[in-house]
Amino acid sequence: MTGRFSLSGVLGCGMTAPDDDAPQETPIQRALRLKQAIIDARPKPPRGGRFQREQAASIAAGKSKPWMSR
Repeated sequence: MTGRFSLSGVLGCGMTAPDDDAPQETPIQRALRLKQAIIDARPKPPRGGRFQREQAASIAAGKSKPWMSR
């Protein structure tokens, strides 16, 4: 049924690939994308574990304020 109120454009029927309408990547966008990829590829510090518990314990014990010790 072809008429004034066709939903083919709304539903994506008969549309070209979405990449055709997208603008080209600028050099700055490319550099930022590559930079983010390098940062994400770096080894991450451990999340949780003994080191974090020790850090939390030292802060709770007041080791971060040496002037408070006797």
